Amino acid sequence: MQIPAVRERLQNIDFIDLILWIFRAVIILLVVWGTIAAIIDNPYSTSQWINFIVFGIAQGSMYALIAIGYTLVYGVLFMINFAHGEFFMSGILTATVFLAGPMAASGFMERQPVISLLIILIVSMLVSIAVALVTERVAYRPLRKAPRLVPLITAIGASFFWQYFFRGLYGSQSIPFPQIQALQGSFSLLGTQILKTQVLVVVVTIIVLIGLNFFIMRTKTGKAIRAVAEDKDVAALMGIDVDRTIAITFATGASMAGVAAVLYAVVFRQVQFFMGFIPGIKAFTAAVLGGIGSVPGAAVGGLFLGMFESVGPALFLQGLGIPAAHQLKDVIAFTMLVLVLIFRPQGIVGERLGEKKA
Repeated sequence: MQIPAVRERLQNIDFIDLILWIFRAVIILLVVWGTIAAIIDNPYSTSQWINFIVFGIAQGSMYALIAIGYTLVYGVLFMINFAHGEFFMSGILTATVFLAGPMAASGFMERQPVISLLIILIVSMLVSIAVALVTERVAYRPLRKAPRLVPLITAIGASFFWQYFFRGLYGSQSIPFPQIQALQGSFSLLGTQILKTQVLVVVVTIIVLIGLNFFIMRTKTGKAIRAVAEDKDVAALMGIDVDRTIAITFATGASMAGVAAVLYAVVFRQVQFFMGFIPGIKAFTAAVLGGIGSVPGAAVGGLFLGMFESVGPALFLQGLGIPAAHQLKDVIAFTMLVLVLIFRPQGIVGERLGEKKA
């Protein structure tokens, strides 16, 4: 009597789920093992751990700003705008060539660093917005009723187009972003030195996110964006200009990318035509990690991804005895993404959608 019961249970086992659970268990065991080994050996000082955390927060803040563009467009159009990394690149590359370099050469940047950064920020945002609006109007709007795969392929094509457009415009070489003397040096915190540029990134990100939240939740245009994201046809019946609202959504995401690009240039001090690809992929990962379509999720996902990249190699891989652990930060980041999505497919903040019954 027991053999048929056992056989029936074996037939009811979903072996794909079983493999996924084994995969989950293996990853969790490796993470726990590496973490415990790292804590016991503790090859880093308290100051170094604080540096890892601060760098992770600063880098995650930039990812969060870029990820907002992905999540806004997805929330409204349900498409992945793979050209968003080029919106990030276009503004700061143009501002560096035409403004940052000449201002540094004339000495104006050293005399007026705040005004210089504000001018660079405004120009970076405006160029990013212009590129985003042209892309939306020319490449995406005619395909709005097309199958979802068509805009996705178009987005990849738009990404390559803008990359090589700006390569032809400004050249393929890396262009140094001028050093701003007022942002050199560091602050002392808990016995360690925190770079002024890292503080700038975090402070600016907080201010921008507060402003974005006010725009989305409190303004008439923000309410229109939320209405279009909920249902375009009903929003149009209520008198909302859907095309204009979608264009504003692209412009809002591009402006966030323009801000993030200036912060990126201040921290890493190099810009070039290909600079949007890797941050763009990482920001898309952050948006998925937090919950694609959720603005708070994009912010949370960006911070988590930045922390995974910064702290993960020291905490997980170093304890496992893996050499050159910090060169594998991308492995950590994407492994954590897979792990989170296995346990919570909708992302950290995203809502699980129930299946529609026939």
